[in-house]
Amino acid sequence: MSILETDIKYLKSVGEKRAKILNNELEIFNFRDLLYHFPYKYIDKTKFDKINEIDYKSKSVQIKGVISHFEIYENNFKKRFVAKLKDKTGKIELIWFKNFYWLENFLEIDKEFIVFGKPNIFRDKVNLVHPEIEKVNKEKKINTFLEPEYSTTEKMKKKFISSKIVQKLQKFVFIKSYEKIEENLPEHLIEKLNLMRRKKSLLHIHFPKNQDFLKAARFRLKFEELFFIQLEILFKKNIFLEKNVGYKFTKVGKYFNNFYKKNLPFELTNAQKKVTKEIRRDCFGHKQMNRLLQGDVGSGKTIVALMIILIALDNDFQACIVAPTEILAKQHFAKFQEMLKGLGINVDILTGSTKQKYRKFLHSNLKDGTLQILIGTHAIMEDIVEFQNLGIVIIDEQHRFGVAQRAKLWKKNFSPPHILVMTATPIPRTLAMTVYGDLDFSIIDEMPPNRKEIKTFHRYDNQRLRVFKFIHEEIKRGRQIYIVYPLITESEHFDYKDLEDGYESIVRAFPSPKYTVGVAHGKMKAEEKEKSMQLFVKGISQILIATTVIEVGVDVPNASVMIIESAERFGLSQLHQLRGRVGRGADQSYCILMTSFKLTNDAKKRLKIMTETNDGFKIAEEDLKVRGSGNLDGTEQSGLPFQLKISNLREDGEILERARKEAKIILETDKNLENQENEILLEYLKKEEKNKKTQWGKIS
Repeated sequence: MSILETDIKYLKSVGEKRAKILNNELEIFNFRDLLYHFPYKYIDKTKFDKINEIDYKSKSVQIKGVISHFEIYENNFKKRFVAKLKDKTGKIELIWFKNFYWLENFLEIDKEFIVFGKPNIFRDKVNLVHPEIEKVNKEKKINTFLEPEYSTTEKMKKKFISSKIVQKLQKFVFIKSYEKIEENLPEHLIEKLNLMRRKKSLLHIHFPKNQDFLKAARFRLKFEELFFIQLEILFKKNIFLEKNVGYKFTKVGKYFNNFYKKNLPFELTNAQKKVTKEIRRDCFGHKQMNRLLQGDVGSGKTIVALMIILIALDNDFQACIVAPTEILAKQHFAKFQEMLKGLGINVDILTGSTKQKYRKFLHSNLKDGTLQILIGTHAIMEDIVEFQNLGIVIIDEQHRFGVAQRAKLWKKNFSPPHILVMTATPIPRTLAMTVYGDLDFSIIDEMPPNRKEIKTFHRYDNQRLRVFKFIHEEIKRGRQIYIVYPLITESEHFDYKDLEDGYESIVRAFPSPKYTVGVAHGKMKAEEKEKSMQLFVKGISQILIATTVIEVGVDVPNASVMIIESAERFGLSQLHQLRGRVGRGADQSYCILMTSFKLTNDAKKRLKIMTETNDGFKIAEEDLKVRGSGNLDGTEQSGLPFQLKISNLREDGEILERARKEAKIILETDKNLENQENEILLEYLKKEEKNKKTQWGKIS
């Protein structure tokens, strides 16, 4: 066993109790985990501030001076310890309110000390509360290092495990293991990229000599982290493709040709033609397809999916589409029925509300091959649902399905079907390479020519009457309106608009019987919600007041206005998805973002981006910059499948690109990592695989 695998409890100053806290709070179980618990910032303690130049707004200051006075003050049974420090430019008070009795013996008048802390202001005087303090040792050289700061938790602080203690533990682990830290990258890669050695980079990430050493250490460790993520993704993809021979769709026959000649409702865009060719090429080969189709709301992904399904049917295979909501499944079903008229194709739908008696009939048709296309929700994934010959699975808005749910689709056949994953949520390139790195990519980056750009405006609450007037005008033109709220009922914790209060003000402004106002939210019974939605779809109600249940799946070409209340409450991606509910017809559409005047800087940025662009990919990139890459946790649907310790997808796109490129180069010439020079990589991947709790590598 490597020394790095040594249980953390055996490190000096840890023991059983501290080990338990480190296990539970930071997931530090061994020496290696501690070494890879990196500082989140560094404090430059090589510079000293002059007392008369201290700004109370500074984050931190470091002063060297002599103690001129100290004493304990008592006021209303509360005690405080006050010391005065002076340098050549002035004096400053140092104040402690608790745990200060040790200072009486530690401090000495007219002796030199170094203090470090965050400045405060009280009665127009700057002071330091609970600063760090140490004696100046004339014989000892003053620290010329950048001091690391480590993240800790409240529980750790209560048990007196501070950043300082973590720093101390890092020193102990280096003393114990530095010489035995092995390299994990091959020599040819280290030389090619001029990388710092692993053990040296670990030393200088924790105790950097200067900024240059820190920069080199950071680059090495970021590259290492991202390189192994990409290497694992691509390595497993190679193994997967070798094991899983895909079905060959060699024919393009009557179903596809008749649809293309007679039923295709519009001329395909160049982008749609391009991605259709890419997908056809995958299905024609001998490898199983795993492809991600990205396209903004309204870009025409469904028609591409339908044409690929028709090729599957031409080759005597069945197909299925899995949607995240019943509304979206029904919408796909209605569209497919309309577009496939006269082609003699058997299409059906299976959702949670499908009656048991009809299910038996549907299951039978599916098993004997009579049913060619099945559209549905999670119900398709039930074990009882069996296909005769499933050739392709289309997963719509796949981020709404858990990994375990998607895995069930693999059991529907003797061999895995081709998989086409579709999303209308544009994914930033760096995130796509990490979360969906095992998939091939197709992007529809062009909108149909008849689509007008949605005009987006930001309006404050005091402009509501103007907005109501605009709604009246649009309804007079025969248009329909969505109004979306972040909350159903009033909240004690958030000062946001709520649907119930909003409904009352809307029906006052748009009274019955002249106007019909519908409501849809998550707490309604499914039948009531469906009824309300259908009234809007059929044009009976002019206004639909809703929560984000309409984010995906409601397609009403006549709806021309989307009003989002308390828009500051929503993320960019969600705002863009909601805006995509309008602009689906040929008429000019509008999105109005309503907010209060109290806005954070981040909220202002998001709203500005929304009013400036309709480009989903630009919005996705900006969203990543504003929010970061989210919760980096294993099997969470929306998070990354890897724990990033040091890299950041917002900032390290170039390093990620380089890491993927180098991983590809290595695997192109040595796909099984069998060459002697790459044995080190295979060994490392095997070790990492053992440490993982769950293996989801086989599922896209």
